[in-house]
Amino acid sequence: MYRPLVMGTRGMVTAGHYIAAHAGAQALAAGGNAVDAGVTAGIALNMLHPDMTTFTGVAPIMIHLARERRTVTISGLGRWPRAASLDRLGDRIEPGVLHTVIPAAVDAWLTALARYGTFTAAQALAPAIEIAEHGFPVYGFMHNNIQRQADLYRRWPSTAAIFLPGGRVPEVGEIFVQRDTAALLRRLAAAPNARDAFYHGEVAQRMAAFAQAEGGLLTEADLAEFHVQEEAPVLARYRDYEIWGCGPWCQGPVLGQVLQMLETFDVRALGHNTPAYIHTLTEAVKLAMADREHYVGDPEFVSVPLDGMMSRAYARDQSRRIDPRRGFDGLPAPGDPWRHDPTAWRGHDRAPRLAPCAGPAALTLPPPAAVRTPAEDTSYVGVIDRDGNCFSATPSDPAAYSPVVPGLGLPLSSRARQNRLEPGHPAVAGPWRRPRLTPMPAIIYRGGRPWACMGTPGGDVQPQAMAQVFLNMAEFGMNPQDAVEAPRFATYSFPNSFCPHTYEPGVLRVEGRVPAAVRDELAALGHRIETWPDWEWEAGAVLVVCAEPGGLLKGAADPRREGYAIG
Repeated sequence: MYRPLVMGTRGMVTAGHYIAAHAGAQALAAGGNAVDAGVTAGIALNMLHPDMTTFTGVAPIMIHLARERRTVTISGLGRWPRAASLDRLGDRIEPGVLHTVIPAAVDAWLTALARYGTFTAAQALAPAIEIAEHGFPVYGFMHNNIQRQADLYRRWPSTAAIFLPGGRVPEVGEIFVQRDTAALLRRLAAAPNARDAFYHGEVAQRMAAFAQAEGGLLTEADLAEFHVQEEAPVLARYRDYEIWGCGPWCQGPVLGQVLQMLETFDVRALGHNTPAYIHTLTEAVKLAMADREHYVGDPEFVSVPLDGMMSRAYARDQSRRIDPRRGFDGLPAPGDPWRHDPTAWRGHDRAPRLAPCAGPAALTLPPPAAVRTPAEDTSYVGVIDRDGNCFSATPSDPAAYSPVVPGLGLPLSSRARQNRLEPGHPAVAGPWRRPRLTPMPAIIYRGGRPWACMGTPGGDVQPQAMAQVFLNMAEFGMNPQDAVEAPRFATYSFPNSFCPHTYEPGVLRVEGRVPAAVRDELAALGHRIETWPDWEWEAGAVLVVCAEPGGLLKGAADPRREGYAIG
């Protein structure tokens, strides 16, 4: 079992599991920079959270380069095979290889390392190999996840062999081993080019052959052609803060939109977690989610009015739609960001200019549903090193929705669950398109300098939880740990990103630590209140690293899951 020892850490690491955080801290102690530590910890998370993230899943990454004073994103998101089409995909995205996209996390981790790190692939892979080969103790959250999804794991013998050894859910404290994955990682570590060893040759042949045999569309040519992309970040402003996120191939713009709408209010005067504060933030989220539903998709295939969406003038227009006396009954109509900037966003040089998506009139909301769609499939790693370099990444993709490739120990990416199958929808599936991702790391500047790295699991809750933690620090003066521990809430009054895209108009879930009188006042404002247990895992598990003036680094880990901060 992996037993880390950290001495002389040169920065701060926070990650979704304590062993991953220690692996990142060891990388810093060995002289690595933030990218070395982030990649090392991120791949370790893939081994420690195999029920929530996989090495063959997704890994959107943000990196701030202190010397160059530059922030970049690496997409870390797979594409549909070239042979995909709505005719071939059917009318519903189901578990299995037909509805999978090209594995991207491998390329994302190794591309970040090659461009901006100092470690070799073998160095970065070493802790993950040890974790996979020798195992780690099953923890409570993992046990509960596997138990919830046991019927999905049982669908495929190759998956059940790993997650249901002996046909049963592994108990808390039992050692969880991934020998086939360890062998694959050893093979990549020994290769002259680890990335190419995965996307070409025997490994690619095995993935493609398995997909084809199981009725999927993935080919060796798809794998050989695929590359993650370095793209421009999206910028929003809140007072003297700059919120940098990933582009509209994910829901990264939502956080900035929400905060820019909140900037038009006196948030501090509203009071922390008062009915007025919760109501105002909730309504801003609904407006941002309406724009996400109607405009946001892969910018290589749909023209996204991002410059308009991220403008402060548009935020002022949208904030005027918030009625302090009554909440929107469901998803509001989208705004008109094209009026503020009619140019399409270009995340990188290859993005073409395209016609706008079919538009609000072409979209039909799914019927209201009482069944929630839990999102237990993401983690986070954030690093700031002593030189001020920053790394922020949100790896994801569970192993329950796509079968493990025999001999490799890993499934194909099931992120296709976040696509739509309705023609004209901006997030519609199609050949070489990328799903609209929920994972959305962030890097936040204050006074023109990097101030915080932040991220969380939680599907559609991610921008909501991150906005609350940010405001807890920026407006209410909380230190990072108090900010992540504060009671939380989330609206579900929009179509869920995951198939079957359940829609719960007016639903607002609030942790029980929010006083009953506050919840009653929110109900009087028109919200359908559902009370979460205290410390509810579905409320997100925000992790933060902060760089204070003078060089002091602070880390925070959310007690709602197994996060840890060290430095």
